[in-house]
Amino acid sequence: MRRLFDVAEQTFGGIDVAVANAGVMNLAPFGEMTDEAFDVMVDTNVKGSFNTLREAARRLRDGGRIVAMSSSIVQLRSPTYGPCAASKGAMEIYANILAKELAGRKISVNAIAPGLVATSLFLDGKTDEQVAGFAKRTPHGRIGEPTDIAATVAFLCSPDGWWVNGQTLYTNGGVV
Repeated sequence: MRRLFDVAEQTFGGIDVAVANAGVMNLAPFGEMTDEAFDVMVDTNVKGSFNTLREAARRLRDGGRIVAMSSSIVQLRSPTYGPCAASKGAMEIYANILAKELAGRKISVNAIAPGLVATSLFLDGKTDEQVAGFAKRTPHGRIGEPTDIAATVAFLCSPDGWWVNGQTLYTNGGVV
């Protein structure tokens, strides 16, 4: 992560935006979750994002924006998602605390908690019928598109998003 920030600083003269978007999902009931699957989620979702946020805290220019990707599963709390939800819930805590730690630098720090989004992370292993069933759970009658989440990131990173700080935006079409 340090090398990535080094290259960005050398290439662009500084860094104004960082998005901690690491994420893997291993699902199983608590009694069936393996140590290996759990460790991969913690290493990626919790530690990987921490490494990104730590470098951002050290190196973003004043007035910058930081976004950490959580998940609406934190609020949905569905069976088999326990460790995954816990690992993504860390992003909400990170964003709230980091916003306070960066007080005085005019850096806004927020988390986004997407719901069901048409990416391989969600779609892989699901039938069209299963996806349609999930879509019916949202008031909009569809699952999210990556552009729905990108628009929220763009808003938070724009001048219009400056006053939103230390928050989690649940971008899930109303499923939660």
